[in-house]
Amino acid sequence: MENEFELFPFMELPRGILIKKDALEEVGRVCKRFHLEGTGLIVCDPVTRKIAGNKVAESLSELGYGTELIEIEGATDRSTDVVEEFVKEHGDHFLLGVGGGRPIDVAKYVAFKKDLEFLSIPTAASHDGIASSRASIEMDGRKKSIKAKAPLGVVADIDIISRAPYRLLASGCADIISNCTAVLDWKLAHRLKGEPFSEYSAALSEMTAKLVMQRAEDIKPKHTDPIRIVLKALVSSSVAMSIAGSSRPASGSEHMFAHALDAFAEDPGLHGEETGVGTIMMMYLHGGDWKSIRDSLMTIGAPVDASGLGVTEEEVVKALLEAHRIRPNRYTILGTGLEEKAAWKIAKVTGVIT
Repeated sequence: MENEFELFPFMELPRGILIKKDALEEVGRVCKRFHLEGTGLIVCDPVTRKIAGNKVAESLSELGYGTELIEIEGATDRSTDVVEEFVKEHGDHFLLGVGGGRPIDVAKYVAFKKDLEFLSIPTAASHDGIASSRASIEMDGRKKSIKAKAPLGVVADIDIISRAPYRLLASGCADIISNCTAVLDWKLAHRLKGEPFSEYSAALSEMTAKLVMQRAEDIKPKHTDPIRIVLKALVSSSVAMSIAGSSRPASGSEHMFAHALDAFAEDPGLHGEETGVGTIMMMYLHGGDWKSIRDSLMTIGAPVDASGLGVTEEEVVKALLEAHRIRPNRYTILGTGLEEKAAWKIAKVTGVIT
């Protein structure tokens, strides 16, 4: 058996993670602790600027840092170009991504391209990319998972995140639970295609999914303890990806289904919600316990069917049929694609459609 530390020799991980109430007040001190110099460029959107961006700027200013805020419209190649040009024109910077996902993805990608330090400051626990070295960026109209820079640190303010809609927290839980099928796909690719596989990374990814499923009853609206549970699980999932140097531990056929649904549905749900529903169906294909996936999602309050996602049954089936084309070089249980009759059956048996 090959030594996985030879297959995955470089692991880019966060140096520090702060999860507490009023954590935004500590951002400046965290930057000093990391010996960061220059101006803090805060990447946010109009909403997250009001929620947290301005407070981050205040914390930096109190410790003597210069600050700049730049608002983006989405995680697109256009947004990354705007931030890159700003960095080029304004000199020495370190980046702070402030948001639920898109500002963090843009900041970490620009940090990678420009070799800058980067801090992740989530305003919602809605995705597992808050501490990973991967970014989801829309390029030429299609979302792509690309190499980025893992954050030097993560600052998560419990008060801020607790005020986010509960739907975002449930979506983050569903994204974590989707690790179950992502790892199964990875193992399958390892056995059938000889793809490099990290037991360490896979075990960490599976553990985070099991943790959320085991604590599903405790994850409820307006409670702060579940936020800590979910944030730690999201960070662990991010670290698993950083260890593997790819999104493999947390992204497989269920994510391909989600991205296909984004492309075909008129009004798709949140990313984590889509991956959760995808996980139910992909676990069925793997011959695993798909009912426990569905039950955990229902207990948390995440969607488990087309109606919950706000999409049509036809859109679900079309996404199933096209999912294998999303990342053709990534081998999963979908193989070279499903027959239409099989796609309808999978969706019906699992209750995703009626």
